Amino acid sequence: MSLAKNNVFEFATGDITVNEMYKLMTGSVVPRPIAWVSTRSKEGVLNLAPFSFFTVASRNPATLLLSIGPGVGERQGTVKDTLLNIRETGEFVINMVPASLVESMQRSSADVASDENEFELAGVTPKPGIHVDVPSVLESPIAFELTLDRIIEVGTDHLVLGKVEHVRVNAEAYAGHYKIAIESWQPLASLAGDYALMKPPFSV
Repeated sequence: MSLAKNNVFEFATGDITVNEMYKLMTGSVVPRPIAWVSTRSKEGVLNLAPFSFFTVASRNPATLLLSIGPGVGERQGTVKDTLLNIRETGEFVINMVPASLVESMQRSSADVASDENEFELAGVTPKPGIHVDVPSVLESPIAFELTLDRIIEVGTDHLVLGKVEHVRVNAEAYAGHYKIAIESWQPLASLAGDYALMKPPFSV
């Protein structure tokens, strides 16, 4: 790292650690939507976990993209249950997270055993899927049911592409004519370890 004459910090990837670069990226690429992903293991155990590396990948066919990194903490270097379940069943649901569910979402991010039902841990209700054998979070205002399109390895992480099969939008989040009432459900955004809410939108 060096401080240039014009007061600009410069960072070369080879000169800093992976975690240091991660901090630079996650503090700069903001705000990020949170994908609260529900899956079911081949043994039938429900899993629920949040991911902030998440976006739209394609409009036709409707496809969402989720990036899943390796396990952390005591499960360092292992495959996360979410990725394992998607690989084995080919199905998952992305639930959107309103501000009212931040505590439940945070509880579901805990590092727990694979056989623990994280819907129960988070204190939320599983709602049976329509096109997939994976429940959505009943309390979430919007949920996308997806089938696996492909998984692409990128370094230590995996890009998961899911084809949208069904969308549930609760009345409070629906503005009519296929539009979402964003201000009504207050989507939660991920920053660098913190969360934020949307300010009133504006046009230019």
